[in-house]
Amino acid sequence: MPLTIDENNLKNGVLTLVVTLVEVIQEALEGQALRRIEGGDLTADEQERLGQALLDLDEALESIKADHGLGASVADLRRGLDDVVGDVVDRLVNPVLGVDPEGGGLPRAAT
Repeated sequence: MPLTIDENNLKNGVLTLVVTLVEVIQEALEGQALRRIEGGDLTADEQERLGQALLDLDEALESIKADHGLGASVADLRRGLDDVVGDVVDRLVNPVLGVDPEGGGLPRAAT
């Protein structure tokens, strides 16, 4: 059976993944920037340049999403990633949420 690949869907899928990952990295950078600003580690000039760089990155990401119609797909992927990360964090914070009823011994989220 031949494998058929829709090149446009593949390109949009890869671009969606890349934009989503850059957004996640951007969020981490913003958190680190706030910690450095609040800690007094940056001069006023460094704060200004960092803030402008983060704004420029945000504008570029929004432009890419608009140009390629990726807003909804990026938002969907972010929600999915947020759910996965939330589950992992829950299990790390409280590893005894329950035992797998199949006997695997791995913690599972309580329902």
